[in-house]
Amino acid sequence: MLADLPVALSAGVFNVYTGVRIDDPAGGSLPTAAQLGLEAPRFCASCGRRMMVQVRPDGWWAKCSRHGLVDSTDLDPQR
Repeated sequence: MLADLPVALSAGVFNVYTGVRIDDPAGGSLPTAAQLGLEAPRFCASCGRRMMVQVRPDGWWAKCSRHGLVDSTDLDPQR
């Protein structure tokens, strides 16, 4: 299942909502909106860079300068 996700969301060591390394003890908490699935990812999971994010009425897209574009419609089959 994770192998089907775009690189900017799946193959990394960074939390996509906080930008903190996953193995860092301080990076364990998620914002409430992210826990509810209401928040778009803000950081690339692969490199930890801040992504350019556009929220639309029907979803969102996020773009990492190194790892490309992710659209929420691409993730719908994963739900």
